[in-house]
Amino acid sequence: MSQLLNLAAEEAQNPLLPPVPEIVVGLLAFVIVFGFLAKKLLPNINKVLEERREAIEGGIEKAEAAQTEAQSVLEQYKAQLAEARHEAARLRQEAQEQGAALIAEMRAEGQRQREEIIAAGHTQVEADRKAASAALRQDIGRLATDLAGKLVGESLEDHARQSRVIDRFLDELEEKAEAAR
Repeated sequence: MSQLLNLAAEEAQNPLLPPVPEIVVGLLAFVIVFGFLAKKLLPNINKVLEERREAIEGGIEKAEAAQTEAQSVLEQYKAQLAEARHEAARLRQEAQEQGAALIAEMRAEGQRQREEIIAAGHTQVEADRKAASAALRQDIGRLATDLAGKLVGESLEDHARQSRVIDRFLDELEEKAEAAR
């Protein structure tokens, strides 16, 4: 029976509820630790959290400012790039126009020089033809005089008469040649 009483006494004590002196000591220790933490540790924790919050907010503001600045720099860059492209297109167009004008100028200069060369060539050919004609007249006249002298058996030394006879003979040949054309 004593066992039964012990068992009944144990059942009277609830295992989930500790004894009252333990609750009082635990509660007193909790108040002391809580008071210590509230007085010493909590202000430091709040101060660190506040500094961190300010740093985060400042970082966000700095990031927003940097992003705004980066956006404005990007817009400036795009504007400068568009301006540079426009300037390059203008310079390219200008160079093409100058190139076309230079080509036209060079063609005109080449044409002018070609015509000058052709005119000089015609003039030279005409001068050479006249010189050759004069030299041929002299050679033919001399040969004709020599031949006539050999045929006649006398020397035809009178130059004035020789010239008249030769000129008349050559003029008659030229007239016959022109008539034959």
